[in-house]
Amino acid sequence: MGRKLLFLTGTRADFGKLEPLAVAARDAGHDVTFFVTGMHMLERYGSTRLEVERVAGVKRQEFINQRIGDPQDVILSKTILGLSDWVHEYRPDLTVIHGDRIEALAGALVCATNYIRCAHVEGGEVSGTIDEVYRHCNTKLCTYHFVSSQDARERVITLGEEPSAVFTIGSPELDIHLQGTGIAMAQVRERYEIPFKEFGIAVFHPVTSERDTIGEQARNLFTCLKNSGRCFVVILPNNDPGSEEIFAEIEKLPKDRFRCLPSMRFSYFSTLMREASVMVGNSSAGVREAPFLGVPSLNIGSRQHLRSRSLTITDATAFDVETIKAFLKDRWGQRFDADVSFGAGNAAQRFVEVLESEAFWTASQQKYFYQG
Repeated sequence: MGRKLLFLTGTRADFGKLEPLAVAARDAGHDVTFFVTGMHMLERYGSTRLEVERVAGVKRQEFINQRIGDPQDVILSKTILGLSDWVHEYRPDLTVIHGDRIEALAGALVCATNYIRCAHVEGGEVSGTIDEVYRHCNTKLCTYHFVSSQDARERVITLGEEPSAVFTIGSPELDIHLQGTGIAMAQVRERYEIPFKEFGIAVFHPVTSERDTIGEQARNLFTCLKNSGRCFVVILPNNDPGSEEIFAEIEKLPKDRFRCLPSMRFSYFSTLMREASVMVGNSSAGVREAPFLGVPSLNIGSRQHLRSRSLTITDATAFDVETIKAFLKDRWGQRFDADVSFGAGNAAQRFVEVLESEAFWTASQQKYFYQG
């Protein structure tokens, strides 16, 4: 029997993780709805709610939860209010949230206080920033956990979660990378007006605990990229505090070698990553997807601290000019064997298999601290 599933998405990044799961659930006969909020609703970040609209056979509920410049606590409170009103009408059998964003935390809080089953995707990760705090909070609030690796599973259990409620499925976005998108690089170049034959990808997000230095970090990093003589496709940062300082540095980049985009459709981004000579910045794509695709990545700063130890990754601070320079010279265009530390590309299949178990839906929602 199909269930009512609600997927909460606030960014282009979490949508890339949730879409494969939602589509698989839809195909398995479940009633799927996306609650669309956050950056999706802001024109400055590409109005990526349009990506959700393109998913056939699912419902949508859109909610504007912020104005540009709102602090995170205000965004959290607005999201709680909007989502709470809506779930009282819709009453899903299961809400699915991802990761460590403010919107996900709002979803976990609303579900916990209203005794709605909530599944957390990619808990148990480490990064060393405020994101990690939010992520672990979601773990304690949620009913079920769909993790990407055995290490993540062990961390979730260490936090006191019942092992029978923790399912290792891998990172869902790898499903799309493995299957291929059918999008040729020529189509990507035409759609996004990318003229470069060879290019790297750069994505640099703010780190909320480093607000005082994030502008200087961005200045140093983009100066290094500019001085390398290489060409880059730059994806604009998310809307966390500090983004304005990063935007200011990106606006100074020479347009003949830097193609700056607010966002990309995930299928096109997947093809872009496959063809990239390197990936640079502090996006999770650089420490998860790039290793899976064998693309060398330069991980900058603390945002993905200890997230992955793949041999394809080079770690540096934004001030480590020599390491950045050497990476862009020596690793440019190299290729590695696929790193499957975060899954083998079958997360959606595993997700649906779990949903097919009657025990999943009848388990008690009363949580106890598991001590082994």
